[in-house]
Amino acid sequence: MSSFPNLVPLAELTRGGHAESVHFGAVAVVDTAGRVLYSAGDPDFPTFTRSTIKPFQALPLLRGDGHERFGYGSRELALLCASHSGEDMHTAVVQGMLDKSGCDEGHLRCGCHLPMRYAGTDQLPPAGVSFNQLHNNCSGKHAGFLAYCVQHGLPLEHYLDSGHPLQQAVRNHVAAAAGLPPEALDQGIDGCSAPNFAMPLSRLAHAYARLAQGARDPEFGSLYALLFDAMTTHPELVSGTGRSDLAFMRSAPGDWVAKVGAEAVQVIGVRSAGLGIAVKVVDGSNRALYPAVIAVLQQIGLLADTAASPLSEWERPQMQSFRGVNTGEIRAALQLRKH
Repeated sequence: MSSFPNLVPLAELTRGGHAESVHFGAVAVVDTAGRVLYSAGDPDFPTFTRSTIKPFQALPLLRGDGHERFGYGSRELALLCASHSGEDMHTAVVQGMLDKSGCDEGHLRCGCHLPMRYAGTDQLPPAGVSFNQLHNNCSGKHAGFLAYCVQHGLPLEHYLDSGHPLQQAVRNHVAAAAGLPPEALDQGIDGCSAPNFAMPLSRLAHAYARLAQGARDPEFGSLYALLFDAMTTHPELVSGTGRSDLAFMRSAPGDWVAKVGAEAVQVIGVRSAGLGIAVKVVDGSNRALYPAVIAVLQQIGLLADTAASPLSEWERPQMQSFRGVNTGEIRAALQLRKH
């Protein structure tokens, strides 16, 4: 994970019409069989998946019918997969999930941070307001972790330990979704303190190609159908107001399932085309990520024009001085290679 071979420019910052900064990375576009169809840079670049694997971390709960035992509907399933903004619509659903499993906010081990509705927009919260772990963008995933433990009589205190039966089940299901043996996953710790895994970028794209096919997947079909439908029906719960995943999923309702992860990784599954798209910007900059992803969608013929779509503001973000004077823009700099 320490070397960065065969990476290419994905996006650049301009000033005065000239490139001032360049962001490097890799792209993999694969089909449901895992074949790489298009790439930029190394399609097998080892990538920590971060929050992009949340749908697959939910598989143990769903496979054991935990969602039925606790009465989780599509809104709760969307929160299992969410990196939410900590808006009231998010925290209310997470609180309900905890209530249904007999847990409370104190059982969560995700920690507390400034909600993304503020952190992502450089806004300050109102004076005197306080936050707790419900506002953590991963609290829905953690509520699902706790529900699994309650269902199977497992200890709650150490549910994030890599040796805990829950996390062993998660590792096995994430690996299966990517078509890898569990031992092939490199492991680290995510920002929410849960185990996280690194895998080749193409394997992450493959997992989303399968997720987008829903019931047609031969291994997880009924579960993928539930997760895909929940995420695409409630994209505002998966992300939040003004967020990128909301814009991607609203650009092709019921067809694109999108999930961003920290340190500039984005994955999209496309049902109609049977594709999975994964993009990683190696310096971790999201300002480069969204123009690059939009360029990929355009170059493979899935997006003709963003002008009338929710993605218009994400394609070429404009840079401004502190007085509001335009100084340049972030623009895509990649060219896909067809395999």
